[in-house]
Amino acid sequence: MLSDELDNKLESRIEKILSQKSRRKKTFDGFKKNKVINEVLDKPTVMELYDLIKSKIISYINGVVKAGKESVIFWAVDENKKDIALKVYLVTTSSFKKRAPYLVGDPRFSRIKKGTKNLVYLWAQKEFRNLSLCYEKGLPVVRPIHVTKNILVMDFIGKNGAPTKTLLESQVDQQDYESAISLLRRLYKEAKLVHGDFSEYNIFKTENGLLLFDLGSAVDLRHPNANEFLKRDINNITKFFVKRGLTVANPVDVLLKVTK
Repeated sequence: MLSDELDNKLESRIEKILSQKSRRKKTFDGFKKNKVINEVLDKPTVMELYDLIKSKIISYINGVVKAGKESVIFWAVDENKKDIALKVYLVTTSSFKKRAPYLVGDPRFSRIKKGTKNLVYLWAQKEFRNLSLCYEKGLPVVRPIHVTKNILVMDFIGKNGAPTKTLLESQVDQQDYESAISLLRRLYKEAKLVHGDFSEYNIFKTENGLLLFDLGSAVDLRHPNANEFLKRDINNITKFFVKRGLTVANPVDVLLKVTK
C-alpha cells in the first residue's frame, strides 16, 4: 500500500512538472492534454521520463509536435538549452503487429519476445541502432542521442518547436530527386540497409540538403525481403517526383544504380 501510494505521488509529481514546464498553450493534431497523457504518458513512460530528467538527458518538455497511430513526437529541451525531440512509441497500439515483417528475418534481431510491449521496445532499439549506424557512416540522418524502452531521443530538426518541412511539404526540384536516389544508394552501399519506408513523408528538406529520418523499418541487406522493400522504396519515391512534374529514371535502372 505504501509503495503504491509513493508511486502515485511520484507519477502525479512528474505529470505536474511536465505540465508546468510546458511552454505551449495548445498541442497539435487535435491532441488535447488529457488525451496525450492518457495514451502516451502512462505510468511506465512517466517513470522513464523521470529517469531521463534525473540523468540530465532532458531538462523539460514543451509540448506535442506530431501525433500518429504508432508514436508521438515531443519538442523538448536538454540541460544545455538545446532543442531535442522525444519520440514516444505507443505501447497500447496494435499497429506494431504489422511491423513484424521488418523484424523477423533481420539477422540483427534474432530474439523477438512475444507481446506488443516487447515488440515496441525492440522497435525503438532498432530505430536507434539504424540511425546510429547511418550517422556514424556520415549519412545525412537525424542524430540519435539516447533510447530507453519506448522513448527515442534525437536532435530536433526545426526552429521554435516547428519542425523543418518534409519533401511532401516543400517545393522540390531535380536536385532533390537526385539527392533522394543518392540517399537510397548510400544506405545500401555504406550502411548495408534498405529503408523499407522511404518516401516524401520521411525526408526533411533543410538548408543543407535532404535529411532522412524514421528508420525503424530499415532492414539489413541479409533480410530475405530486402530486395522487395528496396523496389517498393524506389517506386514510392519515383511516383512522388513524377506527380511533381520532374523527370525521373526508370525504376529498374534506379535499382541497378543503387545495388551495383
